[in-house]
Parts: sequence; structure tokens; C-alpha cells
Amino acid sequence: MTQTEEKKEKNGSRSKKIRNIILKILGAIVIAIILFLGIVYITNVISSNSEAKKIESYGQHVSVDGKNMNVLIQGEGKETIVLIPGFGTAAPALDFKLLIDELSPYYKVVAVEPFGYGLSDATEKERTTENIVSEIHEALQQLNIDKYMLMGHSIAGIYGIDYVNKYPDEVTAFVGIDSSVPTQPGMDAKLPVKMFNFLKKSGLQRLVVKFSGDPYAGLAFDEHTVEQMNMLSNKNSNSSTTLNEMGHIASNFKEAQGLTFPKDLPLLFLIQANNTGVKGWIPLHEEQIKDSVHGKVITMDGEHYLHHTLSKEIAEDVRAFMNEAK
Repeated sequence: MTQTEEKKEKNGSRSKKIRNIILKILGAIVIAIILFLGIVYITNVISSNSEAKKIESYGQHVSVDGKNMNVLIQGEGKETIVLIPGFGTAAPALDFKLLIDELSPYYKVVAVEPFGYGLSDATEKERTTENIVSEIHEALQQLNIDKYMLMGHSIAGIYGIDYVNKYPDEVTAFVGIDSSVPTQPGMDAKLPVKMFNFLKKSGLQRLVVKFSGDPYAGLAFDEHTVEQMNMLSNKNSNSSTTLNEMGHIASNFKEAQGLTFPKDLPLLFLIQANNTGVKGWIPLHEEQIKDSVHGKVITMDGEHYLHHTLSKEIAEDVRAFMNEAK
């Protein structure tokens, strides 16, 4: 064997050893990832089963479309306020608790938890605005509630504008809490539903939430309520029902673009004073009230969930506005 041939053989042997080492490292990494995902998945299953036993009932169930929809009623006022949550608010009746406590001395407050939210059942029915609105309305019909002010957070601005046009004889006013506007930019984007589905089913969502910090830190919620909301968030966030709703967000916004609020309907928007995420946030809402006989936009210094920190102010503004509208 020549010197050149010996050198080639040594180089080939060395390359083979390096390749084998790399393959072993890659194999170890793959095994580690599989083990990690397996542990995350099993931990999530065990935790979910454990939490399911700790979640406490509140409110009452109403039969809608053959399923149970949960509704919390508080207060005995002559006038009724119906609260509708924003998208992805896992436990609406608890999330609205601070606001409900401020409103209930003066109003009968009805917090509706749509299918897939709070303690309500899941559903396979498409989460179109039409279906969501008709289901909420049916729940109120079952409770014999036929005259009320509709108050909604975030995406409830989209469902609400459809609702008040379908049931104008029932709704006495609409109040938006940093509510969405059909023409706001960016709502035609396709959302990563499949990715969120993977995070949910794999258990990685629980891990991400755990290291994301406490969303209720510094707020006035008591410890027990926070614990319940966190458990319901683990249960409901990115469930099949809410992911179906996520997949319909773009089309629901598009369909709402042809709608306007009735001119004679009292209209109050309580919105962020400084929303850096949506261009023209204040003008968008001012446009919605321009033809209203009694419309008002009030800006507030707070985050998107204004009712977490400004419940007292919201309640005062609502009472003052409704007194003006009479």
C-alpha cells in the first residue's frame, strides 16, 4: 500500500469516526427531546385531571342547543346588564368579578360564558358570529331576560354590533370595553391555529404559561379566584372550541364591516387612551358613534383588560352615561 493510499484510508477512518460521533450526538438529542415531550405530556395529563376535581361551580347552567351554557347572575337592580367576554378569556364570570361587584349594587348583572368558556360545555358547532350571537340570545331567552344593556369586552364589539341589529327591541344600550371595531387593521391575518393546537395537546402550553409570570399579579382579585381562573385557563385556553373561533376571526370581522350600530341606540365606548397595537384606535371608535343620537367615547389610562384595574371608574361612567341617555 502506498503512502497516499494509507493517508486516504486514515482520513476515511477518521471521517467515519466523526460521522458516527455526530450521529450518536444527534440520536441522543432526539431521544432527549422525545423523553422531554413525553414527560411534559404526562405531567399535563396528570395536572389536568387533578385540576378538574378542584374547579368549583359558580353561576347556573342554561340549556342551549342541547348543551349547558354557564351564566352568573348578581344584583337585583331594575335594569339589567349582560356581559360578554373577549376572545380567549378563559373564565369570563370570574374575570369580570371586580366589575360585577361594582355594577351589581345598581343593576342586575348577567355574565354569559359562551360555549368553550368558563364552565360552559364545548361545542363542535362552527364559531361564526351568527352561531355565537344566537346561542347567547337563546341563553337569555331561557332566563326570561328580554330587556337589557349589552356590555362587551374586546371581540364582543364584533359580536355586539351583529347582536344589536338582530335584537333591536331587546337591547337598550351597548357599552364596549376596549371593544374591537370591524374596520380595524390587521384582522384579516391568518392565525396559527395548528401551532396552538399542538401546544395545547402536547402539554407545552402549560409549560409556557408557567414560565410566563402571573397575569393577575398586583390586581385586586383574591387568591382563591386567581387559582380558579388559572385552572380554567389551563382547561379552556386553545381548546377545540376556542381554536375554531380563532379560525373564524378574520371572516367574522369581514362580515361585520357592513354593519353599523342603530342610530337611536345609546352607545358608549370605554377605550385605551394609548393603544400602540392598533393604528387609529380612538378615531375608529369615534367613527362608530358619529351618527349616533347618544354616543360617547371615553379614553382611559389602562391596559386592554380595563375592567381589571378600572372597574369602579367603568361602573361610574356607565351609570352617568345611562342617566344622560334617559
